[in-house]
Amino acid sequence: LRRLVTRRDQVVRHRTRSKNGGHAILHAHLLPRCPHADLFGGRGRAWLERQPLPDDERAAIGRHLRELDRLGEDLVVLDGEIAQAGIDNPAVKRLLTIAGVNLTVAAGLVAAIGDVHRFASPQKLVSYIGLNPRVRQSGLGLAQHGRISKHGRSHARAMLIEAAWAAAKAPGPLHAFFIRIRARRGPQVAAVAVARKLVVLCWHLLSKDVDYQWARPGLVASKLRSMQLQAGMPARKGGKR
Repeated sequence: LRRLVTRRDQVVRHRTRSKNGGHAILHAHLLPRCPHADLFGGRGRAWLERQPLPDDERAAIGRHLRELDRLGEDLVVLDGEIAQAGIDNPAVKRLLTIAGVNLTVAAGLVAAIGDVHRFASPQKLVSYIGLNPRVRQSGLGLAQHGRISKHGRSHARAMLIEAAWAAAKAPGPLHAFFIRIRARRGPQVAAVAVARKLVVLCWHLLSKDVDYQWARPGLVASKLRSMQLQAGMPARKGGKR
């Protein structure tokens, strides 16, 4: 699972690099911003073809688009393999009960954590991922807490920040916690605080073998069904009363 998550992260990084290359070409020729949400979608590509660009730059954009299509196919295959690995993994299913945590985040966290019992406390896991604040202290003076250390698993930390923004929009304790911190420190600090809260929550769920108390059954069922379809299981037509 850790190898699959690492390969997926590499593919996503390559896609981002290709997209940045396309944006750089447009920026170098002072072209206006694309009016569509996705520059590399169907409507965005049609808009790209109408732009006045030199032949060599147009060929470079074509190479970027072909690379994006190839990486998109690889990403679909990797997502299916991760879903197949998550179907029989109780830890992944347990983390899916948390609002804001999807299959990619749950599998990435399980791959990064491994055996949760090797962390004696949730603070150890927080430090392992790099969401613990830096402490500056000299002698017997007062300790000063600064920014997060950013040591350890950078990929897991990035996924947790992404999950924190999604959890902040869902009703529940995490949303209330985000609103309370945002009023005092701003949205960016609040998102990092929610990410740290998610790490602590994951440690308790995995170490105690319990589901999230504030889980929404309908949302959890939708996540599990989406994971099954992603893994290649047949779709069910119709429904039982």
